[in-house]
Amino acid sequence: MIRFVCVALLTALAGAFVPLAVMGPWGWWIPAVVIGAIAAVGIYDLVQRKHSVLRNYPVLGHLRFLLEALRPEMQQYFIERNFDGRPFDRDVRSLIYERAKGTAAELAFGTERDIDAVGYEYLVHSARPVEPPDEPFRVRIGGPDCARPYDMALMNVSAMSFGALSANALRALNNGARKGGFAHDTGEGGLTPYHLGGADVIWEIGSGYFGTRTSDGAFDPDQFADKAAHDLVKCVSIKLSQGAKPGIGGVLPAAKVSEEIARYRGVPAGEKCVSPAAHSAFHSPRELILFVARLRELTYGKPVGFKLCVGSRVDVLAVCKAMLAEGVTPDFIIVDGAEGGTAAAPLEYEDNIGLPLTDGLMTVHNALVGAGLRDRIRIGASGKVASGNDIIKRLIQGADYTNSARSMMMATGCIQSQRCHTNHCPVGVATQDPYRARALDVADKSERVYRYQRATVAQAMRMMGSMGVSDPSMLNTHMLRKRLSPTEQRSYAELYEWLTPGELLNHAPPSWRSDWDVANPDSFAPVGRGLSAG
Repeated sequence: MIRFVCVALLTALAGAFVPLAVMGPWGWWIPAVVIGAIAAVGIYDLVQRKHSVLRNYPVLGHLRFLLEALRPEMQQYFIERNFDGRPFDRDVRSLIYERAKGTAAELAFGTERDIDAVGYEYLVHSARPVEPPDEPFRVRIGGPDCARPYDMALMNVSAMSFGALSANALRALNNGARKGGFAHDTGEGGLTPYHLGGADVIWEIGSGYFGTRTSDGAFDPDQFADKAAHDLVKCVSIKLSQGAKPGIGGVLPAAKVSEEIARYRGVPAGEKCVSPAAHSAFHSPRELILFVARLRELTYGKPVGFKLCVGSRVDVLAVCKAMLAEGVTPDFIIVDGAEGGTAAAPLEYEDNIGLPLTDGLMTVHNALVGAGLRDRIRIGASGKVASGNDIIKRLIQGADYTNSARSMMMATGCIQSQRCHTNHCPVGVATQDPYRARALDVADKSERVYRYQRATVAQAMRMMGSMGVSDPSMLNTHMLRKRLSPTEQRSYAELYEWLTPGELLNHAPPSWRSDWDVANPDSFAPVGRGLSAG
């Protein structure tokens, strides 16, 4: 069979000699070069030992690898229905692209989704809608110990490091955030010039302490204080864990660790850059809270908080007990969901560890309410936030504002090819290859980021108006409903347990009592048998 195909291929190529021969004495070399190249590839395939497919099917076997490389694009554009794709379906991607371009992001002929399906969620509109305000809502970040509070937008650029993203992508995100007046989170890869282009910055400090570390990888308070004093640094976030890979730390492949990235992070160039799974500056909930207080002091009162993907409710309650014991609270907590994105993570972590954002968000919100701390701490929601309804849903579930990474990447041109970890991003967003990154036009993509965020927040406010809400504080858990069967729907107020202020301190309900009793402010102990995980 293989011989037959090869003979047929060579015969077809030889036939090319006939028309080319009449072109002149030099016409013969074109097919000769083609045949020679194919023969060279075939010989290499036969002698190499890495790929069995190529040894058995020389030349033709390369089609398999070509189709595999093109699979994500072929699947999302030619196979999937508009609402089937993962992580983001085509409807959502189109919505992002249209808003980024400033064109109408509207559809005709009605929804394609099965609204009778179990699990379908919808927002409750009002018979008396109100007009949305002229200016976007903002959220004041800063508790009683914060001397320099910050007003956060409803939707901001989530944590993405220089290294995971190209310099041009970060420039575009930062310029768009500057123009739109929303915040840009640095990610754990350090505070770089590409984050300091004029936008308000949330400086994320991970377990590797990149950009503020000693030679042995410990936290350097002097270096931190010097950089945190920058006027554009508005908040500091301590990264405990990330939704797509909780408990594993961060990984930047060696191919992406250029001399420039190594300089900003304080690590060797050309070597895989790994942040530890846990911090060395603290080891318990109490030490975490004291570290928050220390960073706030080093920043002369700027808001300081932490980000986590919730795994155990006991951990969250232990942190609440530490806050109560020390009389110290963070200014904000960012809750990341297991559906959140990453540039590189093992499949087992992406698919099997961490609570989804809905569960994690409601766990943190209820814990703070039950401990009587909710009025001192703002909550951010991070994890697959892309549209106006995503923002409203998270606000109802307990958040005060949202952060978005992948949808902001799409606004800069990301096509969801899912090659972020290979350094071969086809559009120059998630790569350190200068040739690929040059394809991203910073001026054009900056405008797209600005337009996308502005249109999405405006749509969220418009939807709130349709719900009869003139301020996010008016949203409540009766306004989000879920279908349980073709004939039954219930609101979040009925489906889930919501604690009242101070309820854990006075008389913890039975469903929370065992977790509250074993939560230890001096230990992040693993969850034991019989304890709740969320």
